Amino acid sequence: MDGAARNGDQPAEALVRVSAEYEGIPGDIARGRELARCFLTRLRAVPGLPVSDRAVDVLQLVVSELLTNSCKYAPGPSLVDLELAEDRVEVTVWDSDPVLPMAERADPDRIGRHGLEIVMALCQSFEVHREPVGKRMRAAVRLADDLSPTAVGHPS
Repeated sequence: MDGAARNGDQPAEALVRVSAEYEGIPGDIARGRELARCFLTRLRAVPGLPVSDRAVDVLQLVVSELLTNSCKYAPGPSLVDLELAEDRVEVTVWDSDPVLPMAERADPDRIGRHGLEIVMALCQSFEVHREPVGKRMRAAVRLADDLSPTAVGHPS
């Protein structure tokens, strides 16, 4: 072995991080969701690492929403990184548009443009940073459901 921990034929880093480049075309969004689903499928094979069905759904939705914004508003390519960080997956999407996204004021009559609101509601954290070229959006998705008595949807 070359010194790197291995799981079958995959380097350990492939289990904890995956990256993909997209061109800014509509099919990219489906490919991003598939990247997220496959990444969590690999993580589910790691003993002792709980990955809930909800996390699979949320991660795919977050990647889809962030990549949709990149395809819609940024000319050219975008990059998606998914990385295991303790009990969560860090989703990072870079695109070439330097304009930072802003969540709009709640408006039940508005059709569309709710993606950032959805991401912010579902994620542990969300941040955006301007880069020398474009911007980098980062969100954290918890892998396991919070089953504590004070969790949303659980009686106190």
